[in-house]
Amino acid sequence: MEEKFKSGFVSIVGRTNVGKSTILNALVGEKVAAVANKTQTTRTAIKAIVNRKNSQIIFIDTPGIHKPKSKLSETMIETAFSFIGDVDVILFVIDATSKEIGRGDKRILEKIKEAKRKTILIINKIDMLENKEELLHLISLYNQEYAFDAVVPISATRKENLEDILVEIEKYLKEGPAYYDTEEYTDQTLRQLAEEIIREKALKLLDDEVPHGIYVEVEKMKKRKTKNKEEIYDIDATIYCLREAHKGIIIGKDGNMLKKIGTYTRQDLERMLGVKVNLKVWVKVKEDWLNDASIVKKFKLN
Repeated sequence: MEEKFKSGFVSIVGRTNVGKSTILNALVGEKVAAVANKTQTTRTAIKAIVNRKNSQIIFIDTPGIHKPKSKLSETMIETAFSFIGDVDVILFVIDATSKEIGRGDKRILEKIKEAKRKTILIINKIDMLENKEELLHLISLYNQEYAFDAVVPISATRKENLEDILVEIEKYLKEGPAYYDTEEYTDQTLRQLAEEIIREKALKLLDDEVPHGIYVEVEKMKKRKTKNKEEIYDIDATIYCLREAHKGIIIGKDGNMLKKIGTYTRQDLERMLGVKVNLKVWVKVKEDWLNDASIVKKFKLN
């Protein structure tokens, strides 16, 4: 008897910097979320799609839970919590190197208990553990707090046990149609993907005090043909920052930092789009944009 097709929505929740976006990109096999070893990388709820033989899984990567310090931070946390209950399955991601359940994780657990959804505990970064006892201790701590439907220890960077996540999710999906075309892997527009990638490169390359005071806007994204009839994308983007001093850091000596951000972004986009990219990036100062309602609304749910 042929297995019936299943589909459903899965939210990925957790504190900042536990590897949610790395897990998402590894599961999808494409870059749909910015990845950097810094907090608050994901600002909006990004949908990504995994198509399997008998299922379609729509993942929602939410902003990391952290202490809010601005209107933007408040919006990010509101976005993350709003998706905890409105899905079929919750993936709760924690760091394997944690020694105890911190305040942020306890707050997430409270929301999970309220949601009463199927929940899988994902313990990421197991490659950083010295022995198995540390992992068993962590599993025991969390199992005392909540009866998880499954516990999956993984290493997203090494792509260990990722298939186990998908297998566990499929157990809890209901029979249903594919919500998206099987060729699609995200609901983000190309502009949004370009913005995400530019910001990711900036996050990776810049000093700690600068990255989270930036946002990126793509003003132009147009495909054309060259004189040799080759397809090329013209992309114009602006990186906005909070201070004039930050602008100097982003541009760098002789423009070298901005050139690096642009080069690495262009390389990623060309791999993703399969065509040449002509990318131009500018830097402008927009003071206190983190508390500007007209800008912050971009990061709210539709």
